[in-house]
Amino acid sequence: MQYNFKLAGKKYSAEVEEKEGGIEVTLNGKKYDVEIERPAAAPVVRPVATPAPQRTTAPVAAAPRPSAGGKSINSPLPGVVLDVKVNVGDTVQVGQVVMVVEAMKMENNIEATQAGTVTKILKQKGDPVMEGDALIQL
Repeated sequence: MQYNFKLAGKKYSAEVEEKEGGIEVTLNGKKYDVEIERPAAAPVVRPVATPAPQRTTAPVAAAPRPSAGGKSINSPLPGVVLDVKVNVGDTVQVGQVVMVVEAMKMENNIEATQAGTVTKILKQKGDPVMEGDALIQL
């Protein structure tokens, strides 16, 4: 393969030819045998298949219900609690995000449907929830 290039303002013409163990470079009419050191081949890494985790179903307890006179924020859908955004004693406003529930691989913000002070957190991170379950008591 023929190459023409400039180096430090001077023009050069080079021809490169592959040979066993290296290359032959003809630079401005003069031949040079060039040995090429090849890097050691990187080890081949193959992924190992891991079995999918087995889901076990635990008995589902009845959904917690608020005590007499208390108001609750309920889950609008079934899923798993990913995050609890409030603590007992916090004051919440209508529309404030109080929990995040994962359903069908989507994160869903659960918002307060009424204002009040959190008196009890009924579901914790990792807990499964069903539609209508009480999550937080005000």
